[in-house]
Amino acid sequence: MKNEPLRIHTAEGALRGAIDEGIFVFKGIPYAAPPVGALRWRTPKPVTPWKEVRDATHWGNASWQHREQCVLAGGGDPGHLSEDCLYLNVWSPEIQPSRPLPVMVWIHGGGFTIGAGSLHPYNGKALAARGVVVVTLNYRLGHLGFFAHPALDAEYPSGEVVNNFALLDQIAALQWVQRNIASFGGDRRNVTIFGESSGGRSVLSLFASPLAAGLFHKGIVQSAYSLPDKKRQDALASGVAVAHHFGLENASAEELRALPADSFWSLPVRLGNGPVAIAGDRVLPKPVVEVFAAARQHRYPLMIGYNSDEASVLEYFGVDPTATITTLRQRRPLLLKLIKSLYDEHDDHRLGRKVARDMAFGTLTWLAVHAQHQRGVPGWRYYFDYVSENSRDLCRYGSWHGNEIPYVMDTLTAENVQMADRPFTDNDRQFARRISEYWLRFAHDASEFSHQLQGEVIWPAWHPGADVTLRFGIKGEAAIVTQHRFMRLRLRLLRLLMRAMVKLK
Repeated sequence: MKNEPLRIHTAEGALRGAIDEGIFVFKGIPYAAPPVGALRWRTPKPVTPWKEVRDATHWGNASWQHREQCVLAGGGDPGHLSEDCLYLNVWSPEIQPSRPLPVMVWIHGGGFTIGAGSLHPYNGKALAARGVVVVTLNYRLGHLGFFAHPALDAEYPSGEVVNNFALLDQIAALQWVQRNIASFGGDRRNVTIFGESSGGRSVLSLFASPLAAGLFHKGIVQSAYSLPDKKRQDALASGVAVAHHFGLENASAEELRALPADSFWSLPVRLGNGPVAIAGDRVLPKPVVEVFAAARQHRYPLMIGYNSDEASVLEYFGVDPTATITTLRQRRPLLLKLIKSLYDEHDDHRLGRKVARDMAFGTLTWLAVHAQHQRGVPGWRYYFDYVSENSRDLCRYGSWHGNEIPYVMDTLTAENVQMADRPFTDNDRQFARRISEYWLRFAHDASEFSHQLQGEVIWPAWHPGADVTLRFGIKGEAAIVTQHRFMRLRLRLLRLLMRAMVKLK
């Protein structure tokens, strides 16, 4: 029966949840104190414990953001917006299992500017029904989540400065999991963090953050982009420019914290953060790419991959992939000839999309699994190339950025505003079951000693010799196959040439 009352005790107080088709659901659980007033741009503080039973049957607030943009491109309506946004949600199939269940913590994407853990594609009910405890969370977005200014830095001792408040929120949520997930039937010693796009970048950032050590045990990265993290000095200059925009020439910390919370998401593009964290503070001392290039990430198992038409997201933001090919033809014709030979593609538009995809997403997957191998801990690489049956005329170049999410989460039956006129089919849903099984197997079984993942196709951990990639879909059709040395030469070339290519833009 749906929405039956249910009571759970946590370290902070009792919660009243509900049962939805046999799954225990708790929504809007505060995992840290509201980061408002004097707590804006500070490390998350503990929740004040409550004495009465707290209702946990409604979603918590999402961070301030552009609602229409989230509806259009972020997965749906994020709900009520507020600076008071540090809430999480839990789905569990069994509160008192015979053995604690694996925990999967989803970190939503959206360029660190839009999104919420309550969105329909992220509903944890389907995965929970298959034997895991699922947690989704909200965290501070935009300038509320990532911000640097000299007046704020002055509040910290030397070497203790914090700028990545969104990452600290995610760390606070993982600390909540360590404190409380046993009450929901979860195993705090087997926590998988997973996320897509900026959520995937968050996973990589947590792998690189000394403050996140010991709070999780493995990670899954979906379509994380290779953009460099923002340098702290650039973030400070940006923070000063934001203050100037609001008429604060020599802003004090108090004046900055007095600015209306809803004024930041509507700032001009030139004052935007960009979809990356800030490198150089206590949370992220070194850039993510630099940490993985040196194989200094935490020694946890990692699964990482990307989709066949990631250029779709670049196109959404007005980046023309064809322009890079045109520039290469004008400035580096020999390099273009080499790239064409590797891609066996002569149409500039198609070639541009593939090069943009592999440079912006593929090179990071290669770097990450190579770093895992160097670190002596397993990594698995995948490539998602399935397109739902009613969307194949629309997705002509492959699977769009984010298209894998409802397959991974097994939420093809959930409401999908963007694709209302292109409903998912039974074949789509069957393929989603097959794909999500690998995510579940990883959560259940992957450890630092694993050499492979079980499934309908055995998935070996990556190492340079075999260089195995698991393909979910081939040219839009349903298939799960392993492939050796998939895109090997392309990604090596683009990794070597990335700096030169960036300069061409």
